[in-house]
Amino acid sequence: MGVENVEDTDLLIVGAGPVGLYAAYYAGFRGMSVTVVDALEQPGGQMAALYPEKQVYDVAGFPAVKAQDLVDNLVQQAAQAKPCYLLGHTAQTLTDTLDGVTVTTHRGTVVTAKAVLITGGIGSFTPRPLPAGTAYENRGLHYFVPKPAELTDADVVIVGGGDSAVDWALALEPLARSVALVHRRPQFRAHEHSVRLLRESSVRLCTPHEVERITGENHVEEVELRDLGTGGTEHLKADAVVAALGFVANLGPLTQWGLTMRGRHIEVDRTMRTNHPRIFAAGDIADYDGKVALISVGLGEAALAVNHIAPVIDPAQATVPGHSSDSP
Repeated sequence: MGVENVEDTDLLIVGAGPVGLYAAYYAGFRGMSVTVVDALEQPGGQMAALYPEKQVYDVAGFPAVKAQDLVDNLVQQAAQAKPCYLLGHTAQTLTDTLDGVTVTTHRGTVVTAKAVLITGGIGSFTPRPLPAGTAYENRGLHYFVPKPAELTDADVVIVGGGDSAVDWALALEPLARSVALVHRRPQFRAHEHSVRLLRESSVRLCTPHEVERITGENHVEEVELRDLGTGGTEHLKADAVVAALGFVANLGPLTQWGLTMRGRHIEVDRTMRTNHPRIFAAGDIADYDGKVALISVGLGEAALAVNHIAPVIDPAQATVPGHSSDSP
């Protein structure tokens, strides 16, 4: 296996999702050289891989923005920092050096950096299966819908009660012939605004219900539901089932870096620093008392982390930067 060395990188960012991309831009604004590593083959993280057509509502300056458009804009913004991208690489081992750290990826690439910022979201992720439908994977059972247009004029049954289930129901409503949303409880865990739009839509809400079984000769044709209140059953015609039951996160090698963890998250202080003096974390992967997991918060954490990283990389640098609107 060949080894590629990326020498004298000021900041290594682990994770090329929205928070990592914004951190790359901001590091460039602070005069740092930047390398970004991500296990996926394209930047954008979960947002680009799983929800490219989803509308995002909680980013300042955008009443609504499609996820892929937001990612494209962040990539364009980050380009100002001229980052080196190592896509399709998983950050694996970390070794301390005299004035920084060395990180080696699973493909043998060695990155030397003065500081590391982990923005890897929830790490690698695999969907939680729908027990009643595993036999129909790749035959009409989906775990995410990167291209909603492919379900135009279909009868769609969505299973779940979180943001993904509600968002996909709203995205598919104007395209599909019919959309039914099945959830075990009458209440949904999604954002209040999205739930309000859902209840005002034509989406059929099947609560409290669960999927008893899926039938079809070679492809999904029908879904049998059980009413958890009465015990009765009903059948829905279906061309596709979307199981939006969440994901199982795996932080992988990061758990071997000696960082203090809070469950599946990395504990940070108010400067976004971990217990390692040269490693910081921001976005969904970072945790602290009072944490609110929103993309708008994650973007702010990226800027906060980079500003506190600046004097770690160069002690002559101040933590507080100039304003981007200041004349050079």
